[in-house]
Amino acid sequence: MEQDRQAVRDGERTTVREVTFPGATGADLAATLELPDGRPLGYAVMAHCFTCTSDAHATTRISRLLAERGYAVLRFDFTGLGDSEGDFAETTFTTNVEDLVTAAAWMGREWGDVGLLVGHSFGGAAVIAAAGQIDTVRAVVTVAAPASTDHVRHLLRGARPSDEGEDRLQVDIGGRPFVIGQSFLDDISEQSQTERLGAMDAALLVLHSPQDRVVGIDQAGKIFAAADHPRSFVSLDGADHLLSDHADAEFAAGIIATWAARYVPEPDAAAADETGAQPRDEAAQAVATAQVTEPVPEAVRVTERSADAGYAHTAEAGRHTWVLDEPTAAGGDNDGPDPYQVMLSALGACTSMTMRMYARRKGWDYGATSVTVQHSRIHAKDCEDCETKEGRLERIDRTITLDPSLSEEQHVALLRIADKCPVHRTLTGTVEIFTEGKVSRD
Repeated sequence: MEQDRQAVRDGERTTVREVTFPGATGADLAATLELPDGRPLGYAVMAHCFTCTSDAHATTRISRLLAERGYAVLRFDFTGLGDSEGDFAETTFTTNVEDLVTAAAWMGREWGDVGLLVGHSFGGAAVIAAAGQIDTVRAVVTVAAPASTDHVRHLLRGARPSDEGEDRLQVDIGGRPFVIGQSFLDDISEQSQTERLGAMDAALLVLHSPQDRVVGIDQAGKIFAAADHPRSFVSLDGADHLLSDHADAEFAAGIIATWAARYVPEPDAAAADETGAQPRDEAAQAVATAQVTEPVPEAVRVTERSADAGYAHTAEAGRHTWVLDEPTAAGGDNDGPDPYQVMLSALGACTSMTMRMYARRKGWDYGATSVTVQHSRIHAKDCEDCETKEGRLERIDRTITLDPSLSEEQHVALLRIADKCPVHRTLTGTVEIFTEGKVSRD
């Protein structure tokens, strides 16, 4: 049975759907599917912490915030926990991993291939183990996770024989009584997370707080050291283990969404219409009735106009052409903007376009925006925020004229989104340029 409800936070609309599906042991697992308002950027499964449920602070908040940022996220209760059926005392770390693999398979059948796994605490250990069993996974994120499954033993307080059987133990976990099986203890001792990390065929992001008192920061270091590239680490400075502060969860979700976009491919456009995500069976019908082609970025070809005089060049990209030249003071004819001006125009236009896309999605109306961009070189010693104090540095000043009819909060949001324009990210990121020489035979 599936039930939908709408959630709106800060103007971002998502759909929350309660679902069930058979787990690895046959017990029905209760789950929540967080769907974005529009076509998903990717599909993810999130695993909760040990003895927690899918309604735990970190799991709920990160899932919801990822949905707001465009991802379809499935969070579920492991067997015997929360609203899922089954006996928790009969579960092990291995059965948890099997539940996770089953959840990803259900998501793949019903909605879209899971490219992202996110796990909090012991759920982080589970996604490390499950990643190698899910062919579509391209990115794995651990949040406050232990490097070894055996690490969970320190959470088991006052273990004593249970009335439920000789192979079962009564323990206190976080002040709550639980019954676990001896098979659980045996199982966590037999896991080789280090080998799994070394063999992982997916990008890894490790998020951890230095102040985590449940799973120490040293565990994050061990996870990071055991993994191969591409791997990334982000410190959740000041956060507690459960990410109880909403700002910490939001920060983590923002990092995950931005990072995952480099590795999780965007689904086929036919997989969802403009109003929202569609299940797989509806998507198949959409494919049958519409021809979808992905645009291929055009290469830019720049040709010198004359080898005898001047510096003018013609640039071509598809059906578009434009002229670049040097000013007369530099020996050119000033027939077009110089290369730096073209670069600055790209940043200015991209800035305004990104803001406009964001505003339209929010339903904000405002007048035309102008962006003034200027390039200069400054002495490093004059830059207060620069890491180096020697030599000269490139500097770009960007001034955005905003419509006064918008509120102060809208101004702040637009300026924040301006820094996310793709050209801005390219200019401020690490760019490698590969040059190949060709001899013209014309």
